[in-house]
Amino acid sequence: MKIKFFTTGGTIDKVYFDAKSAYQVGSPQVAEILKDANVAFEFEVISVLQKDSLDMTDEERQEIRKVVAADSCDRIIVTHGTDTMVDTAKCLLDIPNKTIVFTGAMEPARSRYTDATFNVGCAIGAAQTLPPGVYIAMNGRVYAADKVKKNYEAKRFEET
Repeated sequence: MKIKFFTTGGTIDKVYFDAKSAYQVGSPQVAEILKDANVAFEFEVISVLQKDSLDMTDEERQEIRKVVAADSCDRIIVTHGTDTMVDTAKCLLDIPNKTIVFTGAMEPARSRYTDATFNVGCAIGAAQTLPPGVYIAMNGRVYAADKVKKNYEAKRFEET
């Protein structure tokens, strides 16, 4: 089984240089996460965007859709910023014959206290076992993309 990862930026890839500097969206961290986990499946990582999801445009969402729909792989994980992850996931809802799982992190993957590794692992399990559709894997749960929202106060995703 092969899983293809499409990265779009977001907190999972953010790099903070010091307490006084602004962040930058750095290189995709999912390849490092997978290497460190010594995964036993074939994967490929493709960077589509490197930006904060709050800055993502509808045109960029359509570009993500186009890239995912055109790819021959049927098991897809999209790493994405959590603020607009649901919006982008909804743009992909009618892509047939693919299991597409969105995930990200509330803390950068390079942070000691990151949730990135856990969320990516959850997304991998979901991509391997769920039927075709579009899902969000965050906070130890997997949600249908059209039945989830981000709870900003609790810093987690919840069913709608």
